Amino acid sequence: MIEQNNVSPIMSAVRGFMKLESASGILMLTAAIIAMLAANSPLTDLYSELLDITVAVQVGALSVSKPLLLWVNDGLMAVFFFLIGLEIKREVMEGELSSVSQIVLPAVGAVGGMVIPAAIYIWMNRGDPIALDGWAIPVATDIAFALALLSVFGSRVPTALKVFLLTLAIFDDLAAIVIIALFYSGDLSVGALLIGAVALFIAIIMNKTGVTRISGYILLGIVLWVAVLKSGVHATLAGVLIAFCIPMRDKQGDSPLRKLEHDLHSPVMFVILPVFAFANAGLSLAGMSISDLAHPVTLGVISGLFIGKALGILGFVGLGVALRLVQLPKNVNWIQVLGVAFACGIGFTMSLFIAGLAFEHGSDDYYSGDRLGILVGSMLSALVAFVLLHFSLPKPARGE
Repeated sequence: MIEQNNVSPIMSAVRGFMKLESASGILMLTAAIIAMLAANSPLTDLYSELLDITVAVQVGALSVSKPLLLWVNDGLMAVFFFLIGLEIKREVMEGELSSVSQIVLPAVGAVGGMVIPAAIYIWMNRGDPIALDGWAIPVATDIAFALALLSVFGSRVPTALKVFLLTLAIFDDLAAIVIIALFYSGDLSVGALLIGAVALFIAIIMNKTGVTRISGYILLGIVLWVAVLKSGVHATLAGVLIAFCIPMRDKQGDSPLRKLEHDLHSPVMFVILPVFAFANAGLSLAGMSISDLAHPVTLGVISGLFIGKALGILGFVGLGVALRLVQLPKNVNWIQVLGVAFACGIGFTMSLFIAGLAFEHGSDDYYSGDRLGILVGSMLSALVAFVLLHFSLPKPARGE
């Protein structure tokens, strides 16, 4: 009886999360299709001009002036990364990442799903130093699309398989944060970094002294975001750092972090990510031919997402099982693990984001090739994942 009571909340939480992410994935796909149509129609100039509109915010001598596209990628996506930070902290303190035994299997798979795609991309672009900047693009997983695909099968998906995908995606997000911090930051401004460090230090002190009023953390988060933006480090990292400072519990036992996460989930999933997809997925196919798929950059991204992700996750998990470091959960078979591994090859949102950072100051040809590779690689991964899961999952009950 106790075991059933413990399983029920987990099932309810997973089902609720799956439902929300599925709807978001559909909305993002719609936004991406609209962007592609706009970029390949008489509206293409209007689409480009919209994203190039300069938006400026000025307070005294302090001014932030950027094209609308960068406000989306640096500003709105900082809120997305803030939500990721909240989710990671919750999982580490009270969730799937709080127990070593729960994280070893997806952690092993996540390592393979990062190392092999990156190695494939690097090998295919080893003679081009500019192209090599995109090595991290096929490393990413779009959790919203992956969960949207998994949710199509409803109750046929074992809980352990859902948890495996969720936890693996969390590791992917954490790795993406580290990669952006280490490899995609520009020339550093010491003065701006010091201001950001002071804001972060105050937030940490507030957390340690039991301050639970969220508004104070948000104000410090804005200061931190501006400082990080001006420092040369990518501004989205400010969202993660301030998220780690949000209190998990107050004196009454309530969770300010969980409440904030709940309040942000819908705006991020139903507004911010679709807007990001619309702003970044508009790839013009004018002048492209089938030969463009063979370009090392495009082929590296396609191969990394479609082959590297599946090969890396399945290979590392298989090696872990062979060495008896991990074991597959009950009611989960190897074909299902392979299906989830292919689902992790849907890189879309995070891959597009990293591609923008990798070639922000480079040639448009590289960025166009990456976007083409991301779209093709993600679609192929989704198709194979669907077929594998369709045939490997238990058949639906009569009437379901």
